[in-house]
Amino acid sequence: MGYLFGLCIVPLVLKKENKFALFHAKQGLVIFVGEVALIVISVIPNLGSFIFRIGILIFGIASLFGMIQSLEGKLTKIPIIFDFAEKISL
Repeated sequence: MGYLFGLCIVPLVLKKENKFALFHAKQGLVIFVGEVALIVISVIPNLGSFIFRIGILIFGIASLFGMIQSLEGKLTKIPIIFDFAEKISL
């Protein structure tokens, strides 16, 4: 659930003691912030639309990968996204 748009907040608030949920929620939060940034960038004429489409595709693939890994019970680090997620302290 932590990888769906904005729902990463639920495990961050309710499951702070669960390392597994927190691991995936932090990566989901990074993806969510990236998606919000893409929405802001999308208002730029012409170039913004292109960047938005490419970015949503990349974040969508990362979200799908993260969901599959969490359903399988794995703590797989999503490249680049994990580097930012690791810096989040709660």
